[in-house]
Amino acid sequence: MKILPIYAIGHPVLREENRWIKQGEKGLNALISAMFDTMYNAHGVGLAAPQVGQNVKIFIADGTPMEGMLENDPTPMKGWKKVFINPLIVSESGEEWDFEEGCLSVPDIKTDIRRKAKIVLRYFDENFLEKEEEFAGMRARIIQHEHDHLEGILFIDHVKGLRKQMLKSRLQKVSRGAIELRYPMEFLKKKQPI
Repeated sequence: MKILPIYAIGHPVLREENRWIKQGEKGLNALISAMFDTMYNAHGVGLAAPQVGQNVKIFIADGTPMEGMLENDPTPMKGWKKVFINPLIVSESGEEWDFEEGCLSVPDIKTDIRRKAKIVLRYFDENFLEKEEEFAGMRARIIQHEHDHLEGILFIDHVKGLRKQMLKSRLQKVSRGAIELRYPMEFLKKKQPI
């Protein structure tokens, strides 16, 4: 088991450009394994490589803890464990809906985020087999959240206006590490704008 530190909001690694992964890339399986260990240790349902300091296009998900959280979810979450390498959202459709999201890089802060109900995603799995699939409901939301990380976007970037202002002091506390830690984290040592 290998637990990696999760990088907190304010660290530039979360905003940097992420590179495509090549087939047969050295250390990829070890990274995937460490990402799952890290995500489970932090009690998350998704984790993107930039969150563990790796600027490559990969994220993982295990929706099992979300089973039953969304009434009338079109797809079951229990046992839905996936690896997404070089993912690309081909399309988003359906009605937009709000759901309270959180993030392992922004602990202790949750807020409603509006996202589309369905997506089509093209990606490679852990065996580097190319796939194109449609995802809906909570699965789509988890993918959209993690895919945003690969584009340097955090869930709080979707929050605007007064709501964002109300969160500002709490976000600054997180970026400084002035929070109770429940899993290993990496903070930027000098002040950065959020």
